[in-house]
Amino acid sequence: MPFPDYSNGAGESAALKPVGRRRPTRRPRAAVLLLHGGRAEALESPSALNLPALRMTPFATSIQRAVAHEDVLVGHVRYRHRGWNGHNAHPVADTRSALRALYEALGPVPVVLVGHSMGARAALRAAADPQVRGVVALAPWCPPREPASHLGGRTVIALHDESDRITRAGDTWSYLSRARAAGARVHGLRMSQGGHTMIRHARQWQRLATEATTAILGLTPLPTPLAEGGAWSGEPVSAVTHRRHRVT
Repeated sequence: MPFPDYSNGAGESAALKPVGRRRPTRRPRAAVLLLHGGRAEALESPSALNLPALRMTPFATSIQRAVAHEDVLVGHVRYRHRGWNGHNAHPVADTRSALRALYEALGPVPVVLVGHSMGARAALRAAADPQVRGVVALAPWCPPREPASHLGGRTVIALHDESDRITRAGDTWSYLSRARAAGARVHGLRMSQGGHTMIRHARQWQRLATEATTAILGLTPLPTPLAEGGAWSGEPVSAVTHRRHRVT
């Protein structure tokens, strides 16, 4: 089955852009959508050279390789605006449009949302959609009053470096506690380096995000640090484990 055309027929950008040029030959049974970061306030459209979107490319490639032999669609959510823009929460609306397009094309399939920064906040909001099985949140933007009551039954796995100066890891851990109280299965992973851009130890970020994604889909176990750390107790576990030699 070819990947559906998600354009809206009005000459505007599609809600969802597939990763790579290959299309699945069979009907997909699951999907992974990636959401990049942005700005708090910005009404202009993302440019062709959009660095936050490019930052998610290696994550998309890693996930695509991990599910290459599975019937899983992998795609990027496209934004109409660069910013969150207050009560408009524009990237949330864009994510909901992508989820709606998936449903119309494929019917109900489990979806994992993988977001960075503003994209992680949008993913967490959009996880109210019944298709969403879970969220992998990378250095997420989780303001203190960000709602989490809709996450019951979902899995939320957050990765954050506590030296991040753009978004606060402490807010992320507090959010996870609220999500757990709402009935979500939550895991927090304290990254040793990477800051907000996830550049340093980039391969570790990509590997753990990929393993978290495939675990939520039920294809693999949880990443080793999370499996060893057990259930959320209010504190994240460290990404530094006996597999340290694999960190590059």
